[in-house]
Amino acid sequence: MLLRLSYQALITPLVACLSILGVSTLQLPRLQSLLINKQASSLESLEKDIQVEYLRLSILKELPSFGYDNFIANWVYLNFLQYFGDDEVREKTGYSLSPEYFDIIIKHDPRFLGAYIGLSTSTAMYAAMPERSIELMREGLQSISPQVPEKSYYVWRYKGIDELLFLGDAQAAQNSFTMTADWANNYSDPESQHIAQNSTQTAEFISRNPDGRYARIATWAMVLNNGVDEKTRKRAIKEIENLGGKVISTPVGNKITFPPKN
Repeated sequence: MLLRLSYQALITPLVACLSILGVSTLQLPRLQSLLINKQASSLESLEKDIQVEYLRLSILKELPSFGYDNFIANWVYLNFLQYFGDDEVREKTGYSLSPEYFDIIIKHDPRFLGAYIGLSTSTAMYAAMPERSIELMREGLQSISPQVPEKSYYVWRYKGIDELLFLGDAQAAQNSFTMTADWANNYSDPESQHIAQNSTQTAEFISRNPDGRYARIATWAMVLNNGVDEKTRKRAIKEIENLGGKVISTPVGNKITFPPKN
């Protein structure tokens, strides 16, 4: 029996490592060559690399963790930082894989607080997928509490920002900022108290001014300037126009006009 237990204790982490390494081989050859030769890479080859990376992430979503959840979450987050930080390639291919990384991270470590700001920024703003960003944060909130992890109120705050600025869902945003204040009030440090006060004021402002068109147009203008792939451009322009703004192309960039105030 002791021998059997020892064998299981040895083989389980070994299988986990081999599984992760096996999936890594799907990424490394192309990703490394991409980083070295990206200036000479054609758009077609870059798109093939994105497809390979998407396949690798899809496989990772289905692999068992064997108890190495934190390790997998940290490793995937490092992969995301490499992906997000490759500005030259992202200018050509966009940021559509951003939520795929965080889908894995939230699944394995929903208490990884530092990952949520990257989730909100890369998915809602750069990839123009605020619905997916909010969905993933909502999933993560099911596994955290006001004090675990420390200062977890930031997740509610990021969620409220995405709900207000990108979706214009005033009711959901008001609730998120109210929850931010409630959770932040569990802490007495100046930072938390400032967030609590600011979030309370924001929730009250939303209740009095549910039409936040100007803030939303300004945010979508940032998306338009950050994301250059065609899908993101079309989404940002459509959102700006739906809010009453206009996008005018000029030799020096896009000019955004706002609707007149009532």
